[in-house]
Parts: sequence; C-alpha cells; structure tokens
Amino acid sequence: MSTFKNAVPSQLGENYIDLISNQWMLITAGDQTGFNTMTASWGAAGHIWNRDCMFAVVRPQRYTYEFMEKSGYFTCSFFPPEYKKALNYCGSYSGRDVDKCAQTGLTPLFGEYGVYFEQARLVFVCKKVLATDFASDSFVEKSIIGAVYPDNDFHRMYAGEIIECLIKE
Repeated sequence: MSTFKNAVPSQLGENYIDLISNQWMLITAGDQTGFNTMTASWGAAGHIWNRDCMFAVVRPQRYTYEFMEKSGYFTCSFFPPEYKKALNYCGSYSGRDVDKCAQTGLTPLFGEYGVYFEQARLVFVCKKVLATDFASDSFVEKSIIGAVYPDNDFHRMYAGEIIECLIKE
C-alpha cells in the first residue's frame, strides 16, 4: 500500500495552472458511508483570507454536487500521467450510474477529513470556507455565458482551505 507524507503547498514547486488544466484532478466529497468523485480541469489554487486554498467548481446537476453540499470537506487528487484514462472515465460517467472505482481500478482511501486515492501522487484535503454560485450578472466578459453556459447551468464555486497537503512517498 502506498504511503503519503505531509507537505507545504507553497513549497511543492508545482505549476498549478498546468496541474489543474492539463493534468486534471479528481474532486471528491463524502466519506466511507458514501462518496463521489469527478474529474475537473477547471479550478484554481492560491492564497486568500490568510489561507492556502483550492477553488473547485461543480455544476448542480453533477452527482458530486450533492456530496459537496453535505460535506464540510473535499479533496483534490492529482495523478501520474498513466492514470489519464481513469480520470477521463471519471469525468465521462456519473457515479449515479456506475461504480467509478470498480471501473477504473482506483482505490479509495478514507482519511479523517475526506476520501482520496491510493494511486494519487498529490492530494489537497480542503475544509470548505466558501460556497458561492456563479450568476449571469456577475460576468463582466459576457461572451463566457454563451460559450460555457448556454443553458444557464452555472457552476457553484467552493473555496476550500488546504488543511492537509499529501504527497506520495
């Protein structure tokens, strides 16, 4: 079984834009009694309110949204390149209909504050500190609405304080 060690996010030397947009992440919420995970290539990492935070966006129709709403924590897991196919699967199928772990071979690990995966190389365990909905009147660049939200199915953004940063040993 793989082991993880604690790290400091600002000292990782990661390119967070590449990490999120090109390498993708699994956003996971829930616990041993029930959880869901989804692939995301949108989000952000930064420092705000004197806290290191991850920003995850989830549309209300996604199954993961239900778990994000119920849980006070979520995780963002990043994987080595050989798991891209598994991440693609997790972003293409709903956990309402399939067992993503059984279909991909990903092994969930249940931490004190959330669920992450044995195969991950980097995990941010996040405590929710903000949940806010995107709305059409908030967009200064109105072309985004037509390009990304033609059905007005705006994301909810979750800001999570990174309370643990785990890297594969």
